[in-house]
Amino acid sequence: MNKPKMSTEKGVPSNSRVLMLLSQLERMNGDAMEKNVAMTRQVTAKILHLIQTQEKSGKEVMSKGSSGMEVILASLENTQDVQTILNILYILSELLTVGRGRRAGVFVSKGGTGILFHILITSSKELVPSEELMLQLHSLLAKVGSKDRKFGVKARLSGALNVTVNLIKQNPQNSKLLLPCLQVLRVYSANLVNAISLGKNGAVELMFKIIVPYIKKSTSLLKVALDALGALLKSKTNARRAVDGEYVPILLALYLDWHRNDTRHRHMLIRKGLLVCLRNITNIKLGRKAFIDADGMRILYNSSTECLPVRTLDPLINISSLIMRKCFPKNRLPLPTIKSAFHYQLPHVPAVGPVAQLYSQPPGVDDVVDESDDNEEADADTENDTDNEEEEKEQRSLNDDIETDLNKLHPKKSLGRPFEELRVYERFFLELSEDFQGYNIDSSKTSSTTPSSVSLSSWSASTQSTQPIIVPRDQALSPKHVPALSCQADCSPTKGISMQPSLFAPTSTLPASLNYLELDAIHLTKEQDHKENVHIPSADTQTSLSSLNFTGSFSQEQVKEQELSHVLESVSIEEQMPREAREVKQEGPSVNSTRHIQSPLLLGGITTRRVGGGGSNWGSDCGSEGADDEGGEGAVLEVPDTSLLLPLHNPDLYVEMVKGTHSVPQYAEVAYPDYFGHVTPKCREPLLERVYGVQRLKIFQDIERLIHPNDILDKVVYDLDIPSCPVIEGNGESLKFNSQFESGNLRKAVQVRKYEYDLLLNSDINSNHHHQWFYFEVSGMRVGTTYRFNIINSEKSNSQFNYGMQVLMYSVQEAISGRPCWARTGTDICYYKNHFARSSIATGGQKGKSYYTMTFSMNFSHKDDVCYFAYHYPYTYSTLKMHLSKLEALRTSQIYLRQDVLCKSLGGNDCPLLTITAMPDSNSNDHVCQFRNRPLIFLSARVHPGETNASWVMKGTLEFLMGISPLAASLREAYIFKIVPMLNPDGVVNGNHRCSLSGEDLNRQWQNPNPELHPTIYHTKGLLQYLAHIQRAPLVFCDYHGHSRKKNVFMYGCSVKETVWQSDIKATSSDLQEDLGYRALPKILSQIAPAFSMASCSFVVERSKESTARVVVWREIGVQRSYTMESTLCGCDQGKYKGLHMGTRELEEMGAQFCVALLRLKRLTVLHNHQHLLDLESDIIGTHTKVVSSSPTTYVMEEDEPSFLEAIDYSAESNDEDVEPESEHGVEVSENSNHQDHQSDSETNHRD
Repeated sequence: MNKPKMSTEKGVPSNSRVLMLLSQLERMNGDAMEKNVAMTRQVTAKILHLIQTQEKSGKEVMSKGSSGMEVILASLENTQDVQTILNILYILSELLTVGRGRRAGVFVSKGGTGILFHILITSSKELVPSEELMLQLHSLLAKVGSKDRKFGVKARLSGALNVTVNLIKQNPQNSKLLLPCLQVLRVYSANLVNAISLGKNGAVELMFKIIVPYIKKSTSLLKVALDALGALLKSKTNARRAVDGEYVPILLALYLDWHRNDTRHRHMLIRKGLLVCLRNITNIKLGRKAFIDADGMRILYNSSTECLPVRTLDPLINISSLIMRKCFPKNRLPLPTIKSAFHYQLPHVPAVGPVAQLYSQPPGVDDVVDESDDNEEADADTENDTDNEEEEKEQRSLNDDIETDLNKLHPKKSLGRPFEELRVYERFFLELSEDFQGYNIDSSKTSSTTPSSVSLSSWSASTQSTQPIIVPRDQALSPKHVPALSCQADCSPTKGISMQPSLFAPTSTLPASLNYLELDAIHLTKEQDHKENVHIPSADTQTSLSSLNFTGSFSQEQVKEQELSHVLESVSIEEQMPREAREVKQEGPSVNSTRHIQSPLLLGGITTRRVGGGGSNWGSDCGSEGADDEGGEGAVLEVPDTSLLLPLHNPDLYVEMVKGTHSVPQYAEVAYPDYFGHVTPKCREPLLERVYGVQRLKIFQDIERLIHPNDILDKVVYDLDIPSCPVIEGNGESLKFNSQFESGNLRKAVQVRKYEYDLLLNSDINSNHHHQWFYFEVSGMRVGTTYRFNIINSEKSNSQFNYGMQVLMYSVQEAISGRPCWARTGTDICYYKNHFARSSIATGGQKGKSYYTMTFSMNFSHKDDVCYFAYHYPYTYSTLKMHLSKLEALRTSQIYLRQDVLCKSLGGNDCPLLTITAMPDSNSNDHVCQFRNRPLIFLSARVHPGETNASWVMKGTLEFLMGISPLAASLREAYIFKIVPMLNPDGVVNGNHRCSLSGEDLNRQWQNPNPELHPTIYHTKGLLQYLAHIQRAPLVFCDYHGHSRKKNVFMYGCSVKETVWQSDIKATSSDLQEDLGYRALPKILSQIAPAFSMASCSFVVERSKESTARVVVWREIGVQRSYTMESTLCGCDQGKYKGLHMGTRELEEMGAQFCVALLRLKRLTVLHNHQHLLDLESDIIGTHTKVVSSSPTTYVMEEDEPSFLEAIDYSAESNDEDVEPESEHGVEVSENSNHQDHQSDSETNHRD
């Protein structure tokens, strides 16, 4: 070894005593050291004395720029004298004891670890190795081991592993030497290859000889031995060795012994060490079986239950729970098949994909569970020489989904279809060729419409189903006893609820005091219905498209600056109004107004009295057949007339619309909430504060099922797989369930305990997964009883139910009492992995996956109530048709409104297309030309049926556009709006969560939609392709969505520059040239909409999203401002609504604010506000360094959502054993107000 030249740091006195001695030692290195052993001993002893007695001496040796460490290591390597070696080891021990690890890092960087291993091997070859030397060597190795990433590899290559193991074997009673040896063994075992090698050398059996029952002495030694054993048992080979050696019962007995004797909890780390060993053994199937056979479930359950009152013992409970959940035998879902309970035969089956696999599945195959759904381990461990596995995991988790092909990142317009084929869509754009000659623009509103337009009021009349429609019925009766209500026009009022098509008559005048959407802050008012219809242009008078001048200007009237600036300061719906003005005035129609319904059925079996005074005067007896007889067929039931509070809602009209709705199950019932309507509560609803320990408690209750199986009823009370009688009659001790109505989803209900029910959701039709949306009815409840509901076949790995989100409930008693609304409810809500196995058929070939449980508890307020539960505020297809029909009544002579049927869905339902703009000021050429040349805005929503919030946002947009406020008028004058409010009507009708009847996600079909399987996407894309061909591509395209894992409202867009910034693409400046206008609309929304979060927006293009609407419209149609707008299904964590749920009021408000933002965007594009664009560019530059966290897209089961970013661990997967949860039981959520979920996860977060 080259002799290092002694140097000193500037500022350190050169005459320092310790430095002088180091210089002397440096000169002695080499042959002189061997010749003058006594002098070497003396010098090293003096250095040791100085470092022990003077703190500054150690600092001088380790100071930056000093070569003291190099001199010491060189001397250690060159000397052969044991005493000199010991002196130097003592010196190093003193130096490395302090310094917060920095000194150990210096030691490693100078090659110290290798020198120590060399001395260790050399000394071990002595006939009688020096015990003190071995002690000091292992003590030093224990200190530096964690700082050397290659420590394990160096130890194995040098042969040090066997030396340490042999020392332990030869000195089992020498605790002084044993302790550092075990500490080093623990570090060795962190390397998997070392652990296997040590296991072969008997290290596992050796550790079990050291571990003893409860003892007050040598606890430190026992703790280190358990840590070493735990590290060894991470190897599956060693785990099998432990099982074969029958050590699992021994570990359980030891744990129970320490648990019983450690009454003061002073040795929690030893108890934890024993549990860690069990946890690692149970990572293999043999270990889990041995654990069950040794009665481990009962032992850990009982001990954990005893630990629950002591908060400091939570780490023990956490690991115990993890072990028990892992070892809980995998059960199959109580279903005959995971395919949907409803079948729809496709006209043709796709050649590839999940649907093709579903149809190619041989008959009789059990698709619910595999032969083995446990993790099947390989016979041997995968050898990995990397000691720091966390860094490798981080490297593997880098996002590989970002698009890196610059050719794909630069939009290239592509029609894809010949123009002759696209000309069929010309009929949907009559406004682009209408000359308005022959029309008196100033005439009053009439009821005339164009031949091509469709009055949505007539939809139901033209497509009425032949089966009777059952309006809210008595749930106390079996379905077979419910009289069918005739839908013939001549039915007698005494035989059922009247089905007269009153929708064709003018609706009642709306009270002047009722503010539409309560949007006073943006000057929205209710339009009264007395006005006549506007003249709609006729297709007979259209002009040639080639004669249009596409360079026309906007409306001559400028938007009022004061009004718009006032709105942009705050578009809050209620913020600028006094409280009294926000509430519906009671001198107008009251919520307690009643409407008379003659029916032989009492609603939900509730005996009624006249409602008055705002109080509830309901009887407590459940209706029965006797009550029906007593009331007679002419009995009158008084229910609240919600049409006065909900101008777009009419119960009779809703029933008419249901008649024209086609469903696969052929639903013939109407749910109360859809019939009565939903009035937004006056008070906003806060997110639920999580109770500490609630999830752990629920999991323990699940574990009790295995430990006390006799307590489980396992009684099926509702089952759609029995089509003839899904409601199974009981003895009155069970709740009754129902989901046989539009958008309903509940497949099966099983009573597991007296007041606990397991619920299973139905798969999307022609699919075997997508379980998230639920909407079902419950009746027959008792007051004062806490019921627990468990939805046990959820699939997503996390949910906002873990972070404050509550389920929605609609009480019929409350509705009839004057409070018809959906309300957030439920306690003890949590979401966690359960013991029900998911088959590889449902997971794309992956085995060992489990379902998740969403559980909540409910205490009902009314006896024998009828309540509905839903994932989010339901918005059915029939509701949309009703709302569109009622919107026609809002049309004034200044509004151009046309409603067309774009196409028929796969299931035979109409897909509506709306055109909204302002009528021209006159039929003069200038005004008509200006009308035709307005930019287009294209909006769509509800491509995913379970994202009902998208429909509520769309409702707010439509109502704003049809409003009479100056802002709405200005917006109509600025743009022509093309709107497809529901892209997936079939999915909505049939209660799907994600897919259409084709079993496919329609938002992954935009690249190449099939006209038969995806008609709504095919024709919507056709509209856009037609516009692109005639050079009228929309200025803005926005698809409304809902997001299940993030809070707030935010947007996803497309940007070449921002995609390049988030990847390793090498691009020139010319490649990054793009207009920054894509950020304008989100930026405006962040300024005016309190629920909108710019921080959550992302403009990165990903490979997995290349067939979504947003990317295809951007890439193929050439729309720069192509967006997905995501609205949370939960609530907000920033702004005015922080800590609150997003209700329908806030969602509709968001739809209105989107309109106002478009008005602001119009000003920017017309005025060419370059300064604003500069602001946008600096905005981007300021954020482009932000790292996008995104996971690669996996099988469709993950629904393009990333792993949740909050601190939570409840998976109990085999590969999760390294996670040491700090929150309670590894399942509880850490209270982190930021949640990290507003990071821009580059839209892998779901939706599109």
